[in-house]
Amino acid sequence: MRRYLILCAFLLWFFPSLVSASRIKDLADIEGVRSNQLVGYGLVVGLNGTGDSASTEFTIQSLVNMMERLGMRVDRDNVKVDNVAAVMVTAELPAFAKAGSSIDVLVSSIGDADSLVGGTLLITPLKAPDGQVYAVAQGPLAVGALSFGGKAAKVQKNHPTVGRIPDGATVEREVPFQLPDNRQLSYRLREADFTTVTRMAEAINDYFGASVAQPLDSGSFRVQTPDPQQMPLVEFIARVEHLEVQPDMKARIVVSERSGTVVMGENVRLSTVAVSHGNLNLVISESAMVSQPNAFAQGSTTTVPDSQVDIAEDSGNLVLLPMGVNIGDVARALNAIGATPRDLIAIFQAIKAAGALHAELVVL
Repeated sequence: MRRYLILCAFLLWFFPSLVSASRIKDLADIEGVRSNQLVGYGLVVGLNGTGDSASTEFTIQSLVNMMERLGMRVDRDNVKVDNVAAVMVTAELPAFAKAGSSIDVLVSSIGDADSLVGGTLLITPLKAPDGQVYAVAQGPLAVGALSFGGKAAKVQKNHPTVGRIPDGATVEREVPFQLPDNRQLSYRLREADFTTVTRMAEAINDYFGASVAQPLDSGSFRVQTPDPQQMPLVEFIARVEHLEVQPDMKARIVVSERSGTVVMGENVRLSTVAVSHGNLNLVISESAMVSQPNAFAQGSTTTVPDSQVDIAEDSGNLVLLPMGVNIGDVARALNAIGATPRDLIAIFQAIKAAGALHAELVVL
C-alpha cells in the first residue's frame, strides 16, 4: 500500500497534466444536441394547514375549476385552501429523451404557503416555449426542510416552499433530432478558447491518424466522420468524446461581495506592487442611565442613553509582491498581513485599478 501511494505521488509530481486533463465530452457538445426547458402550473394537496391563505385568489379558482372538471359542483365561497398550494413546476428535457422515460421536476410555491412538506403534486402538464405538452408530472414531494412556529417564535431549516420529485415526470413527446447525414459533426465549446480548441483537434487527429478535425474559431471545430462501413457514427462519437485534453483557461479572479468568497485561477500574475493594509474597527456601545428625582421631590424616573464610540486602527503592514508571482505567492503574502476574504476583495480591486493585476476581475 505504501509503495502504491509513493508511485501515485511520483506520477502527480512529474506528470501534472494527467490530473488536469478533461474529456472532450465535458468540454464541448455536438451542435444541436441540447436540453429543453419545460414549465407548468399545478396544485400541491395534502398539506397540514400550511397551504395558501384565502387571500390567494388564483389558488381558489384553480381548485374550483379542477373539482368542476371532475364532475362536482362547488360553491366558491365555501372553499378553503389551507391544505392546498399553487405551484410552478419546472423540468429539463434532456436530448434524445424518449417517450415513456422519466425526468426530475422542481416544484416551487407561487402563493403565500408556509411549507410544502408532506404535499403531493397533482397531475401537471409541462409545456415547452412552443406551447406543446412534452411531459406530465405528478407525485409526492421531497422537500428536505422543516418549518415550525407560533406567534412568538419560529424554527426553520432550509427552504420549505421548494421541493423536488425524483423521476416525477413522464415524457409524452419527443424532441425531433437526427444526427447529420453529410458525415460532418460540428462541436461547440462550452468555454471558447483558441488554445483549447486547437488541442482538441490535435488530440482527435493523433488518435485516428488522419486530419479529420479542423478548428473553425475559438468556440467550435468540425469533425469529418468515416464511412458507416468503416465505423458506425455512434461508435465514432463515443471514441471522440472520451479523448482527454488539457483545457486552457483565462487568468481570472471571481469575488462575491455578498458572501465574501474569493476564487483565483492558476494563471493569475501580478506586476511589482506594494500592498499596505490596515483594519479599521468601529465599535459603538450604548447603555442606559437612570435619572431618579430626590425623595419627596416632584418629577418622574427617566432613562437617559449613554453612548460611547471607540475607533481603533491597526498598524498597516507593507508587503512587496515582485513581478510574475503566482497564486500561491499571492495567497501567502496576503495571509501574512492578516487579510480576510472581504479584505481581499478590496485589495484586488485596488491592485486592478493600479494596473498591476494581469487577470480578469469578476465581481458577482
